[in-house]
Amino acid sequence: QVQLVESGGGSVQAGGSLRLSCAASGITFSLYTMDWYRQAPGKQRELVASITSGGSTNYADSVKGRFTIARDNPKNTVYLQMNSLKPEDTAVYYCRTNPGYWGQGTQVTVSS
Repeated sequence: QVQLVESGGGSVQAGGSLRLSCAASGITFSLYTMDWYRQAPGKQRELVASITSGGSTNYADSVKGRFTIARDNPKNTVYLQMNSLKPEDTAVYYCRTNPGYWGQGTQVTVSS
C-alpha cells in the first residue's frame, strides 16, 4: 500500500523558516510528480508547489520566491523549504502524488 509520511511542521514566528519532508513508500517514487498542498481553516485546499519526475517546479504566486520544492529520489522523499514565513501561510500542509495519493497532513502555524 502507498504511504506518505510527512514531518517538519510546527510553530514559528513570522519571518522564520521550516522545512517539510514527505517520505513515500509503496510507489515507484521517481515516476511521480509530487505536490504540496495546504488548507487553512475555512479555505479551500490549494496547490502550493509541484515538482515533476524530471525536476521541473511550479509554485503558487503567494509563495514564489519564499518556498522551494525539491526531491531526493534515492530517499523517496520530497521537501518543501519555507522561508520568510507569514501568518497567512498558517495551514495544514499535505503531500500528494500525482495521480493522487495523499499524506495525512502536518500543521504549520506562523505567529505575528
